[in-house]
Amino acid sequence: MDTTVTTGTAESVWSGGSKNKPLGASYGKMMMWFFIVSDALTFSGFIAAYGFSRFKFADSWPIADEVFTHVPLFHGNYPMIYVAIMTFILIMSSVTMVLAVDAGHKLQKNRVIWYMFFTVIGGIIFLSSQAWEWATFIKGDFGAIETKGGRILQFVKADTGERAAIRDFATPLHEERVDHTNNKGVWFFGESTLPTYSVNEVVTGFKADSNILVRVENVNEDGHKIVLTRDESLKRLAGSKYVVEGANLIHNEYGSRLFADFFFFITGFHGFHVFSGVLINIIIFFNVIIGTYERRGHYEMVEKVGLYWHFVDLVWVFVFTFFYLV
Repeated sequence: MDTTVTTGTAESVWSGGSKNKPLGASYGKMMMWFFIVSDALTFSGFIAAYGFSRFKFADSWPIADEVFTHVPLFHGNYPMIYVAIMTFILIMSSVTMVLAVDAGHKLQKNRVIWYMFFTVIGGIIFLSSQAWEWATFIKGDFGAIETKGGRILQFVKADTGERAAIRDFATPLHEERVDHTNNKGVWFFGESTLPTYSVNEVVTGFKADSNILVRVENVNEDGHKIVLTRDESLKRLAGSKYVVEGANLIHNEYGSRLFADFFFFITGFHGFHVFSGVLINIIIFFNVIIGTYERRGHYEMVEKVGLYWHFVDLVWVFVFTFFYLV
C-alpha cells in the first residue's frame, strides 16, 4: 500500500498564506519583533542594574548636570544642552523613517529615497555627536584627586563656588614622574597615560592658594556636593593616592567609577545598535535606488528596518530619561 506524505502548499504554510500568518505579520516582520523583544530585555537589564546602583549610592552619585555641560565650539557651562540636541536629531530621524515607510506603502520610490537619506544622515550625526561626547567625557575638564580609599576629591573656588581645574592652581615641581613601575609590584603607568600633574604638585598648589577648597562626592539635603573647609580639605588631601583626569573603566574624576562604567556600557551598547542601524539603512537605501523593492512590488524591507530604527530611538528615550535627566 502506497503512503503519500503531503508537506503543504505555498498557500498553507508561512511563506505567504494569509490564513497562517501569526498576528497577520510576515515571517520577516515576526522575526524582527522577536529580536526587538529579546534585545529590549537586554537593555532593561542594563537600565535596571544602573537604577539599583544609583539607588544604593544615591548620596555620592555624580550629578549629570555637572558632568555633561559641554557643547562643541562653545566655551561655558551648558548643562544637558548637547545631549538634548542629540536626542532631538535621533527622534527626527525616526520621523523621517516613518515617512519613508509610508511612502513605501504608496510605492513612491523617490520619496522613499529622500526620507531614507535623511534618516541615514540623522543617524550619522547622532553617532558623531556621541563619539565627541565620549571623547570629552574621557578627556575630562577639571581633574580630581582619588584617595587611598577610592573616594574622589574635587576642587572649587571659595569665593564663587565654581569648579576649579587642577591646572589653575597646581605648582610644577619638576620631580620624577614615574613612581609606579613593574619592579615595585604595582600597576605601571606608561608616559602617555601619566596625569599632567603629580599628587605632590596638586597638594603644594592647594596649600599655596587659599581660595581653593575640596568638594567631596557626598551630597547634602539640597542635592549639592558638600564643600569642606580649608582644614578639612587638607586632612582629606593627606590620603591622596592618584591624580585623576577624565574617566575610564578604572578611574573617574566625576565621582563613582560605577557611573563611568554604566555610561560606557549603556551608551556604547546603544551606540553599537545605532551604528548597525545606519549600516542596514544604507544598504536598504541603495537597494531602493536600484529598484530592488520596486520590482518586488512592495517595500516591506523598509518597514522591517524601520521597526528596528524605531526601537533604537525608543531605547535612547529611556536612556536619556534615566541616565541623564532623573
